[in-house]
Amino acid sequence: MTALLTLDGLTKAYPGVIANDSVSFEIGEGEIHALLGENGAGKSTLVKMIYGLVRPDAGHMTFRGKPFHPGEPRAARAAGVAMVFQHFSLFEAMSVAENISLGMENPPSRRQLAARIREVSNAYKLPLDPDRIIGDLSVGERQRVEIIRCLLQNPKLLIMDEPTSVLTPQEVDVLFETLNKLSSEGTAILYISHKLEEIRTLCHHATILRHGKVVDNCDPTQQTARRLAEMMVGSALHIPAKKNLHPGEVLLEVDHLSARSRTPFGTSLKDISLKVRSGEVMGIGGVAGNGQDELLSALSGEILVKREMIRVLNVDTGDLRPNERRELGLLTAPEERLGHAAAPNMSLTENAMLTAHQRQKLTTGGFLRWNAARGFARAIVKQFDVRTPGIANAARSLSGGNLQKFVIGREILQNPRVLVVNQPTWGVDAAAASAIRQALMNLAEAGAAVVVISQDLDELLEMSDRLAILNEGRLSVPAEAADLTIEAIGLMMGGMEAADVPA
Repeated sequence: MTALLTLDGLTKAYPGVIANDSVSFEIGEGEIHALLGENGAGKSTLVKMIYGLVRPDAGHMTFRGKPFHPGEPRAARAAGVAMVFQHFSLFEAMSVAENISLGMENPPSRRQLAARIREVSNAYKLPLDPDRIIGDLSVGERQRVEIIRCLLQNPKLLIMDEPTSVLTPQEVDVLFETLNKLSSEGTAILYISHKLEEIRTLCHHATILRHGKVVDNCDPTQQTARRLAEMMVGSALHIPAKKNLHPGEVLLEVDHLSARSRTPFGTSLKDISLKVRSGEVMGIGGVAGNGQDELLSALSGEILVKREMIRVLNVDTGDLRPNERRELGLLTAPEERLGHAAAPNMSLTENAMLTAHQRQKLTTGGFLRWNAARGFARAIVKQFDVRTPGIANAARSLSGGNLQKFVIGREILQNPRVLVVNQPTWGVDAAAASAIRQALMNLAEAGAAVVVISQDLDELLEMSDRLAILNEGRLSVPAEAADLTIEAIGLMMGGMEAADVPA
């Protein structure tokens, strides 16, 4: 296979950490190449150097046989490199065509662009209407916009970062068909994902990073998912163990909850009811954008509803503020890490103080107990293996996965009676995901009621005692998780009730 991109000794250091340490490997023309590693292993920094967002301190690259050192993304795109980011960069109030034109150096006329969007999207079985408003699209359709925007550039290398984290199993199948078609046409794909079964299904080759260095490479089709995870972490992988418990008293009750979304393109909640008992993990699945953020906000107190719609420990709490609910024992961890779960420019100690000052008694007479706060932050870092130079570092300095471990650990170590988490392991490596899932199950075993909102169907089946699906703001009747398959859940995510899913 002819080499398309060659990396030779790429090195990038930041204060206190070497993100990439003499990284070298090749990607061939038409190859689907996986880049694997734990959170903080250096994957994001590496692809940013390839895409021109970061300049290496040492080493060099060649692309299509020529020296390659893009100083900005525009130079990378001009050379034939495109990237679909994990977080979409779309304007919700604008149309598909308007968003795509913003990413083009010299966009054609609106009519020509619309025709091209239809032609390319249909050719790759990702049909798009160029006139539709982004805010009216599903998350899967929004990802199509990002992909088509890249394909209109005729890239030779397409970088994809966690592309299936927001898709149903059926949408994943369509995406893989598209990627295999691109590969057959000679386009190389650098694929980053923590979903190792996907890597085994899709990718031709894998490079494994650990602590910024290349530690292994393999043909992923010849490895088990567990073996790939162990190559990433350098040790045996712990598999979460679930105990069969008898649920106790109802700790959280939601009764005909309806709430209007706070954003024009959000999803309002419609007549949601559920009960979660002590010792139980309630899983809530669904494609992103179907009311998950609104449900967590209603449960946390960020959206206030009628008092009797939410009961925590037999106390009506629908009109209570977040701090009042925290005092009762209801804690939450939202999906958005930076800006919602954590303040980007504040230190880890300050972020620990933000949500834990009540339950951890980090204040006295209105004064902050900084030594106690630092001790609590250190406990989070130690128990949840948060990779950081120190607790004085700002939250934004952590990799996404490490910040996620900090946020989840901060809430679990406060010993909540009820914990609601949204996407607890999104963007987290296999070992860290296992540790987070085990910690959540341990919390339930200790008597808490745990609600896990997730788009990861394997995660929901692994953890949940009962499972319900959010679709267009409505919650299905909870079913026993042991009675469901991934295929059945995928159909439920499309709006089918569990009772109507074929056996």
